[in-house]
Amino acid sequence: MKERLIIFDTTMRDGEQSPGASMTKEEKLRIARQLERMRVDVIEAGFPASSNGDFEAVQAVAGVIKESTVAGLCRANDRDIQRGIDALKNAKSGRIHIFIATSELHMEKKLRMTPEQVLEQATLSVRFARKHRDDIEFSPEDGSRSDPDFLCRVLEAVIKEGASTINIPDTVGYAVPEQFGEFIRKLREKVPNSDKAVWSVHCHNDLGMAVANSLAAVTIGGARQIECTVNGLGERAGNTSLEEVVMAVRTRGDFFNLATRIDTSQIVPASRLVSQITGFVVQPNKAVVGANAFAHASGIHQDGVLKSRDTYEIMRAEDVGWTANKIVLGKLSGRSAFRQRLKELGIELDGEDAYNKAFQRFKDLADKKADIFDEDLHALVSDGATAAAAEHWQLVRMSQASGTEERPHAKLVLTEAGKERKADADGDGPVDATFKAIERVAKSGAELLLFSVNAVTQGTESQGEVTVRLAKGGRIVNGVGADTDIVVASAKAYVNALNKLQGTQRINPQM
Repeated sequence: MKERLIIFDTTMRDGEQSPGASMTKEEKLRIARQLERMRVDVIEAGFPASSNGDFEAVQAVAGVIKESTVAGLCRANDRDIQRGIDALKNAKSGRIHIFIATSELHMEKKLRMTPEQVLEQATLSVRFARKHRDDIEFSPEDGSRSDPDFLCRVLEAVIKEGASTINIPDTVGYAVPEQFGEFIRKLREKVPNSDKAVWSVHCHNDLGMAVANSLAAVTIGGARQIECTVNGLGERAGNTSLEEVVMAVRTRGDFFNLATRIDTSQIVPASRLVSQITGFVVQPNKAVVGANAFAHASGIHQDGVLKSRDTYEIMRAEDVGWTANKIVLGKLSGRSAFRQRLKELGIELDGEDAYNKAFQRFKDLADKKADIFDEDLHALVSDGATAAAAEHWQLVRMSQASGTEERPHAKLVLTEAGKERKADADGDGPVDATFKAIERVAKSGAELLLFSVNAVTQGTESQGEVTVRLAKGGRIVNGVGADTDIVVASAKAYVNALNKLQGTQRINPQM
């Protein structure tokens, strides 16, 4: 029997800290259901005390997830912890995840607390949480740069108070695999009651070693939980990649001698869903989930694979959810077939009205392209959720003209809080003209940081999925839009970003 490796997903908490990757409650519910379908052990749904919106999202996820533990992140104070307890009240299995910084740098410069004050705060917070929940996780922020002796005092104290999981973060991605593995091993040896807790790691990818550091902590240090995100999503260079950890452990079972409970066939669907919701496109050469992960261009490689697949493939594409695009619906498909396919894809909509609107968008799309793929349905639902969430600005209609011998021109009609506003503009291209026309109405003054186009499926009929990243007043947001017309998709994405700028700013911790 192989030992169990616990997979803790923090896509909806730490992954959401990527600039512009904030998610709505409905988007978090969609991701949470997919993670549950993938059989993730622990789903960290958010930081309940950061905002009312995040509290409601964690509460909603806790109310629907039955097969995974739902965690809420809390700072080491009673107010945060109480918010976490309240948000997880209806969870079948809930976990309070408490953190406080323990490195000298963070204690002095950020917390402005002495080591003794941090020790006391950590102890009291776990004691308070343990009165309400049995499953408590404790994380010493910037643990990899903390003084080992002081860290051992803190960890011994919180385990004594009832922390059942100890998570060591490499908050700034500073660690090196062999060194980090030894660090975890020595902590476990020096903390007298270390056997009373599951040891976990949470690594960032600033030096490109998050996965290597996490696996070293497992093999050398004896950790048995890894905190990770789908697609390695996260602030700065991201977090440990869930798909890479899971497939490394599965593919090299002879070395790790560990097993996860993950249904690996759900990895690619999860990757695509997170990418569509956040607007963060997966690079083609990304391990496991990149478009080229199982592609072979070299003649020697192609010849080898044709003769024997294992000459150049150490994993099977279908084992992680890669399948050939399959036409599932068309313009003659009915409402029942549409609803059934959404159910098979794990897409749940809120109420009959939402299904009716989604079905109408499906029919409109089927009039534009003959073949509707699963990826189209995901994009269609995401685009519908984006439109539904748009409260201040909405795109009513637009047209644009461009050619080799004429200056591109765009005309459009937006509604601002329900009132129609018209605008037109010239530009260096049809997208530039469209954005300038929108700005003539919106006058947001936002800076365009990113414009990205990604084909949802193959072929010239494919929907284009556009990501627009805007910055204003220190806030960075991503807007996403999809349409068979790239310029229309671009306008949708820009308007979606403007609406997010209208929302309230969230405060997220870094860990």
